[in-house]
Amino acid sequence: MEKYNIIRNRGLRMTVKLLGAAFFILHASCFISCSDWDDHYDAAHSSGGSGTTLWQQIQAQSELSDFCKVLQQTKVFRMHKKTTVSYADLLDSGQLFTVVAPKNGTFNADSLLRLTETNQGDSVVEKNFVLNHLSRSTTSLTAEDQQMLMLNSKYVTLGGNTIQGINISQPNCHAKNGILHIADASLPYEYNLYEALCDMADMSAVGAILRLYEWDDFDAEASVSSGLVEGVPVYVDSVVYERNRMLDYIGLIHSEDSTYWVVAPTQAGWQKAWDETSKYFVYDESVKKGDSLQTFWTARALLSDAVFNMTDQKSVDDSLVSVPYINWRRSYVAGKPVYHVFNKPFATGGILAGARRVECSNGVLYKTDEWPFKPEETFFKEIWVEGENIQLITETDTYKKNGKDEPACYTNIRRQVADSISENSYLQIVPADNSKNWGLTFNVKNTLSGCYDICAIILPKSVYDPVNPDVKPCKFKADINYVDEKGKSQKFKCNAGKDIKSDPEKVDTIVLAEAFTFPTCNYDQNNTNVTVKLTCSISPLENTKYAREMYLDCIYLRPKMKNE
Repeated sequence: MEKYNIIRNRGLRMTVKLLGAAFFILHASCFISCSDWDDHYDAAHSSGGSGTTLWQQIQAQSELSDFCKVLQQTKVFRMHKKTTVSYADLLDSGQLFTVVAPKNGTFNADSLLRLTETNQGDSVVEKNFVLNHLSRSTTSLTAEDQQMLMLNSKYVTLGGNTIQGINISQPNCHAKNGILHIADASLPYEYNLYEALCDMADMSAVGAILRLYEWDDFDAEASVSSGLVEGVPVYVDSVVYERNRMLDYIGLIHSEDSTYWVVAPTQAGWQKAWDETSKYFVYDESVKKGDSLQTFWTARALLSDAVFNMTDQKSVDDSLVSVPYINWRRSYVAGKPVYHVFNKPFATGGILAGARRVECSNGVLYKTDEWPFKPEETFFKEIWVEGENIQLITETDTYKKNGKDEPACYTNIRRQVADSISENSYLQIVPADNSKNWGLTFNVKNTLSGCYDICAIILPKSVYDPVNPDVKPCKFKADINYVDEKGKSQKFKCNAGKDIKSDPEKVDTIVLAEAFTFPTCNYDQNNTNVTVKLTCSISPLENTKYAREMYLDCIYLRPKMKNE
């Protein structure tokens, strides 16, 4: 089992509040005088404790001299920019804190001080060390166990004479602006799952993708304003939420208040999976920002089923359900494939078989050498175009009648509860004239640039009239319309353009095109550049041999893997 309590690069912070330094947003971060923020925070001044500040108490302890140096050298970051305000300044102000101060020799002060000489290094020291020892609450050490939220959003456990397992030699030293606990060692820093993926060296390829979707969300309503300067709001205390668009979809693995499991491959396995998966999300040149869409959906495809909210699990040895399962099950239809459920995850062949467990502050990371899923069980799903979903009919062929264009057929939606009928409904296609052929074009959404068997399910007439059914077969042609890499429309004639005949005595699944590969995807697009057209192809001499009326259950695309 691996456990990481080390200094890391700056990761995601859900809530960043200005800690004593006053900033306002005017195209870039600017400063106002320390007296302004002192005035704001002195209202929260503690009336108890000694007449000295936390900083003065820390300075008075010779065994905390290394900690003093780090506090003096570490500057507050605001909106990713280094300010002139140090954490020594904050602890000498009117703001309330609890400080856990580690003794000299229990951490590498020289290394931390060297890091503070650069902006990036300073932010690392701030997040991983300084904020790991400061809390906004004023929390005394008691015999009872309790939790304290640190300024880097980590929770630590207090109880007896320890904090997070570290012995506290001098607890509950009261200052006029808070409480000081002197510790025999520095508090361990534990990655949360997001940080582990972003900052562990062998997982950094995953983290590099996740970081693409970080953004800062300034909350003006939650921030404390001190008025306007030349018409621009000035904030004494700003609240900024550092968010990640990808996590909104795959799971809030940055939250310290949640418990998740994540399974992800290390560098080589991730790159291999990325190279293979990205081929399914190739957009044609006419799609705006196609490369960005390809990156986003490839990441979603690899990560959506890799995150498990532990509040959703019943028995982890029996099965795991990934985060999308809760939404997917609301639309699940019996008889169709089950997605987002992984049985016997620890057994041979399971997604966690042989995975290396890494404890994190908000759950467990399971490292694997390979992406442990199969495309057809995760993102490469069957696509069902239900016949009764008439909104997906994009075109109906017409014929001339009395000089006007009239539809060559009419459609009715029929309901029939039966295991063999998809979603218990089908489309009745009725020719407008018994001697006229018809054509219907169906829109197919969310195709990937992958290989499918493209099928149509034709129902026998006995589903409607089991006593005297019409037993003549249907005869039709089928065309697949799609676009190539340049965005140019292409047409594929199924069965080499020859007629296709149904079996009138059974539910007939007809493969219109076997192992058909789309060169581009239309995933999450509103266009209709992928369609399947069915055209009745009965000649006048065949009117008594074939039926123009058709009961279409659905058109569906069945994923086909290369090795099948």
